[in-house]
Amino acid sequence: MRPSYFAKILLFGEYGIIKDAMGLSIPYRNYSGALYLPEEELTEAQRLSNQALQPYAEYLHTLSLTGELRADLNVTLLNRDIAQGLYFESSIPQGYGVGSSGALVAALYAQYAKNPLDLNAPLEPKAIADLKEALGQMESYFHGKSSGIDPTICYLQLPLLIKSKDDLGTVDLPAVVSEGKSAIFLLNSGNPGETQPMVNIFMEKLKEEGFRKMMSNQFNKYNDACVQAFLKSDWDPLFTNLKGLSRVALEHFSPMIPSAFHSLWQKGIDSNAYYLKLCGSGGGGYILGFTKDLDEARSALAPHKLDVVLRF
Repeated sequence: MRPSYFAKILLFGEYGIIKDAMGLSIPYRNYSGALYLPEEELTEAQRLSNQALQPYAEYLHTLSLTGELRADLNVTLLNRDIAQGLYFESSIPQGYGVGSSGALVAALYAQYAKNPLDLNAPLEPKAIADLKEALGQMESYFHGKSSGIDPTICYLQLPLLIKSKDDLGTVDLPAVVSEGKSAIFLLNSGNPGETQPMVNIFMEKLKEEGFRKMMSNQFNKYNDACVQAFLKSDWDPLFTNLKGLSRVALEHFSPMIPSAFHSLWQKGIDSNAYYLKLCGSGGGGYILGFTKDLDEARSALAPHKLDVVLRF
């Protein structure tokens, strides 16, 4: 069996990291994926996965031929394995903001890079930044443009703190209390989202001076304060800033929030029972939630089921 690559959750920084906000991303071990060579006839799902890998390998091969491929991949070996039925077996839902393409890219890099980053050696910020650039190029096939953070998280399997585009490194999370009253959770919108259209909306909005000012003066301020408070276990400032971040998101990122969840989003802000924020690019998939009282949030959000990520 080949190594599994877990999903990821960007706790803070969605869209903000495009405009120099901080980001904090963690592995999410409820979902994972791994590459396999078949030992018997492919199932329909495996055959479809194998078929989907073929044009992706062509994309990587073209980059390799032009000398543009940043990851030093053995594309010849990859193509040979695809011809033998290579497929990606994954439980990570696609279009839900938890890194389905990131895990695939991480698995391919680990398997086919000639000199993959050694995870047993000390991880230098420069090496992580270079890895992010290489994996971002590989993932851009799926989304048109990729920061590289998702596949980097999936490959490192460690929490990653992004201070800026060029300043990122691993970080220790606060102690998790398995029976803690407070929690981070996922709320299923019921439908997948598509990254590229959502990113296009954001990039169009950035052309407006007012939106750019809002990002700098409000969104990034709340976002970065959340990251700092969370890492210090300062829970009161965390929830104060989460409320501000949730309000700004509802006001300025409403196209990215499924319309059926606008009222639930506002209900959390009004009641303080929970605060919702985007998980990934939005448009569908999962919504990320934070609460001081998990039981109260479950009651307020019923009949929606909450998938708990962390308790503290």
